[in-house]
Amino acid sequence: MKHVLFNILFFVSIAIVAQNSSRTYISHKEENGILSVTTNDGEYHFQFYNSQILENTFIPKGELHNNSSHAVVLAPQKIKIRYKYLGNEITYSSKDLSVTIITNPFKISYAYKGKPVVSEKRGYYKSKHQPLEMVKGNITAKLSEKIEFNITNNEILYGAGARALGMNRRGHRLPLYNRAHYGYETDSKLMNYTMPIVASSNKYMIHFDNAPVGYLDFDSKQNNTLTYETISGRKTYQVIVGDSWFDIVKNYTDLTGKQPLPPRWAFGNFSSRFGYHSEKETKYTINKFKEEKIPVDAVILDLYWFGKDIKGTMGNLEVYKDSFPNMKQMVSDFKKQGVKTVLITEPFVLTTSNKWKEAVKENVLATDSIGNPFKFDFYFGNTGLIDIYNPKGKEWFWNIYKGLHDIGVEGIWGDLGEPEVHPEKLIHAKGTANEFHNIYGHDWARLIYEGYQKEYPSERPFILMRAGYSGSQRFGLIPWSGDVNRTWGGLQSQPEIALQMGLQGLGYMHSDLGGFAGNNLDDELYVRWLQYGVFQPIFRPHAQEEVPSEPIFRAKKAKELAKNAIELRYKMLPYNYTLAYKNHINGTPLMRPLFFEDEKLSEISSSYFWGENILVSPVLKANINKQEVIFPEGSNWFDFYTDKKYKGGNTEVIGLKETSIPTFVRGGSFIPLAKLVQTTRDYSLKEFDLHFYFDKDVKESRDVLFNDDGETANSITNNAFELMLFTSKNTKKCLKITFDTQIAANYKAFDKIVNLNIHNIQSRPKHVKINNKKVDFIYDSNQNSLKLPVNWKEKQTQKIIVNFK
Repeated sequence: MKHVLFNILFFVSIAIVAQNSSRTYISHKEENGILSVTTNDGEYHFQFYNSQILENTFIPKGELHNNSSHAVVLAPQKIKIRYKYLGNEITYSSKDLSVTIITNPFKISYAYKGKPVVSEKRGYYKSKHQPLEMVKGNITAKLSEKIEFNITNNEILYGAGARALGMNRRGHRLPLYNRAHYGYETDSKLMNYTMPIVASSNKYMIHFDNAPVGYLDFDSKQNNTLTYETISGRKTYQVIVGDSWFDIVKNYTDLTGKQPLPPRWAFGNFSSRFGYHSEKETKYTINKFKEEKIPVDAVILDLYWFGKDIKGTMGNLEVYKDSFPNMKQMVSDFKKQGVKTVLITEPFVLTTSNKWKEAVKENVLATDSIGNPFKFDFYFGNTGLIDIYNPKGKEWFWNIYKGLHDIGVEGIWGDLGEPEVHPEKLIHAKGTANEFHNIYGHDWARLIYEGYQKEYPSERPFILMRAGYSGSQRFGLIPWSGDVNRTWGGLQSQPEIALQMGLQGLGYMHSDLGGFAGNNLDDELYVRWLQYGVFQPIFRPHAQEEVPSEPIFRAKKAKELAKNAIELRYKMLPYNYTLAYKNHINGTPLMRPLFFEDEKLSEISSSYFWGENILVSPVLKANINKQEVIFPEGSNWFDFYTDKKYKGGNTEVIGLKETSIPTFVRGGSFIPLAKLVQTTRDYSLKEFDLHFYFDKDVKESRDVLFNDDGETANSITNNAFELMLFTSKNTKKCLKITFDTQIAANYKAFDKIVNLNIHNIQSRPKHVKINNKKVDFIYDSNQNSLKLPVNWKEKQTQKIIVNFK
């Protein structure tokens, strides 16, 4: 279908309604799923990816269309599109989302199911660059290109990556320039992950599909205006909508890619600090974990693995034999103990490093304007930067990782990847520093991920990165929140950062548990941070070495409380690993803001959902014995430790215990818990506990438990997994619980013993049947719980009926 239509306009100046008083409509056409609208200053292209994602690209007059995206992987789907041209109004719509172009005065607006979503104000324009002080030396363009939108006066705005600002970003103009913030606490306007994403409480998201540095202005002038600014590049954005936040995040991660399943060991406890100086010290540390029977799954080696000193050795990227004489054997011995080894790498090669001459000879470094390696000074010494955009640099760097893989290393840590220092005059093989600054960490993760796909396709890489960008999740990137201060202020910002990043696709954002920066020995802070860590994606205590990050080196009481938290983390492996599955399939964040279910709680980050069925209220202040907890509407909630019931829609004052943080389970939910192991290598679902939280107000419920071997890549696409399905139906006479399985073709299933624990049974049942046979059970009148083992034969449905008196 092709439409070519011209409309001669008699222009009058009506600036108050025109999105740009100098923009005039000339023509439009619809062909091959793209609506093109020509104006006097350029051309718009509108294209649907699906019925809830619409892309707008503006190509200024005299420029060529750049269709290269760092983020988008979804191919536009063939969907039914409706086109209408009536009077001065062009409408282009799917069954859900529509764009309307008013030809005179020119205006672009979007609607979802007939309801207005957002509209362009001035749309695209150029103006004098107004630098922000914090990036004055980094973003230096004379002019910047902008896309300006109208927003309503009551919208709450999220996005722009990781910041410590409060959940609502409105009122801020924020740089899009990845940069570390050492020792931040509750206020950090610029951090390692800046992302060109805006999400609105009106349930839409805009992704600006452009890599060069710039800004997002969230109505800083308080005139109901949202503005994207960039120094160069594509003028492309996608409008993403949905009925719920779950729909919106799913659509966004469909567009930019889903996170692969991490290896299961990534959900265990890490031993990490800055840093272990020697093989002897590293072995001693892991042996202490084993002696104290504190579970541990990985050890992370910081920069001392390749050099004796902090300064002068970066870029060596080979084992420093004086300190680690038997690295390969040490790594092998750890693996036999169920402990994986993760090594730090950085993209800088110092002029004093062992590999400087090689890097220069092999032409792997970014250059100056005449092609020489660009050298500059930063904290660690005089350096060059590996140019991962040069095929030679990419291959050279990957060969480093192949060498580490050869000695048994199973995890990669990419540090300083903003890059920490990235001079504006430095030139990459494909462009300038500022064109690639924000996606350097993104493409570094891609290098490692694609290397594994090619060389080790059956393995799941673990890629810990300090910087990335929109879409980085598809490379298996595990982000962390940088060098947070070891203070209560540092802890207070962590839920907000993780919740914001999960909303923007990076569901594994986590923090250095206990805090990183500063010589602050505070056992209460340390314990509360680790207790929070149980219910966030990666459990990784890490700190500067003045104060130990490992529980084995803390005072007796702190060690005992930390051990309790770590043991709970391991018991929750079935639940947590299933969250990874749901994130992989639907993009659903592991940590979810309360506004996902209760719109009135749109600015709350002090409490959050851990998955679908657990509500967490971390202790974020010192020396308090109680705190308020908000219970979202729509469910009843049971204290995870005492079973006390709380009604949704209320705020309650909860007494605090030093042994745990306030944690609650949604009524009607199933919570699977594993038997305690010292390493995930020994994890098994041959016998596990299944807790069901009976709630007479919940008539039906269902949940799923995912299982595979925990290590082989692509287990889902290769049909090497099982899903255990749990359902409940509740009547006045009885409670019916059903276990069922979906076993993929290439998965070897096994029989299981499920220790079923049904909470909140107020009186002893008349009898219990499994598959129509009466069985013995234990009823605890003090805890109001019913317990019974269920022998679950492979592929056999189990039907449990609890008959009440």
